[in-house]
Order: sequence, then C-alpha cells, then structure tokens
Amino acid sequence: MRQGVCLALDVADLLEQGEGQSFERPFGHNIDPGRLFAWAGATASWPIRAEPGGSRGLDDYFIRDFSHNIGAEIMGRNKFGPQRGPWRDHEWRGWWGDEPPFHTPVFVVTHHKRPSFTLSDTTFHFVDGDPATVLAQARQAAQGKDVRLGGGVTTIREFLDADLVDTMHVAVSPVKLGSGLRLWDSPQQLLGRFHMEVVPSPSGVMHHLFWRK
Repeated sequence: MRQGVCLALDVADLLEQGEGQSFERPFGHNIDPGRLFAWAGATASWPIRAEPGGSRGLDDYFIRDFSHNIGAEIMGRNKFGPQRGPWRDHEWRGWWGDEPPFHTPVFVVTHHKRPSFTLSDTTFHFVDGDPATVLAQARQAAQGKDVRLGGGVTTIREFLDADLVDTMHVAVSPVKLGSGLRLWDSPQQLLGRFHMEVVPSPSGVMHHLFWRK
C-alpha cells in the first residue's frame, strides 16, 4: 500500500523556478510560458486545445495520463498565486479562472490560512502543517486514489526530504532560465532512493521517471 504521494510536477516542469513572480508573470520575469509549455500544447490531448489536431506519441501519452487516478492535489502557496504574507486580497482565487483544471480537492500549503472555496468541481483548502500532516488530509480527501504534488520547487523539496514521494515524472523542457530555485543539481542525487529512467521525446523534452526502490 502506498504511504506517500504519486508526484507529477505540472505539465511543463521546471528544474528551476524563475524569480520575480507577479500577477502578470506567474512563472517569473525571466520565463516565457509559451516556450516552456510548447511541447505540451502541441499534443492532441492538451486539455485547452482550441483547434483539432495535435501530435500523438510519447508527449501526448503523458498529457493523457496526467490526471489518471488522481484524487487530490497538494501545491505550495506560490503556485496558487503571487501574494506573500497575510492575505490582502481574498478576491484572488488562483491563476485558472472559474474552471480550474484540477477537478479534485486541492490543498494549498501556507502559514496564512483562509477559508476554503469551490470553483466548478475544484475545492481549494488552505492548510498549515508539516508534509506528513498535509498528506494525511489529502489522502483522506482522495478516497483511495493517488495524491498529486503539483509544485512549486520548495514544496516538492520538502516532500522529497520527508521521504513521502512514491513516483515522480519530471518533464524537462530545453529552456534555460538563468536564475531561480533549483529542484536539484543533478537527478543522480535521488538514485539512493529511486529507480530512474530518462526518456527523450522528439519534441526535445526529456521525461525523467522515478519510482521507489
């Protein structure tokens, strides 16, 4: 029985998290989301595709699998929004508008709680606690399905350090950020606890797959 999380970092994942996050630049001032997400947006299964068509193959498989058997999500506060410290604007309800893409309960880890709210079929809960405590809440909400840890980098590191990750998929886009928070210096650092396979895609993305030993 799994004791940790099925970790899938969002669909265009970062070795680094950019600096200068703002309402206008959710990934930081030095990141072009169009370039970062290009591989995912080109797939036939990209959920917000506006036109028919799109690529099939490896990248499309991972996009189709992204939400498979996910019952809850955990994310850090900086993924939810750019505000820091006590909440000044309770009208802010995330980057995703009235139809968030999660379709599950989402647990936002923060030292500054605020009331839960629901948008469409996604309910956001704001929780303060160590990784094991937050995971216990998310697992209860997931009702036997997997819990996805969606980022950002600091939150992912905390769960890895607490040894609460079972599987992990990191899609590394060939985009140099230059500065920010790094998920790792090298994926080799995880080989004491995880098996790893690196699968290249024709799009230029490298899919890093980890699972517990």
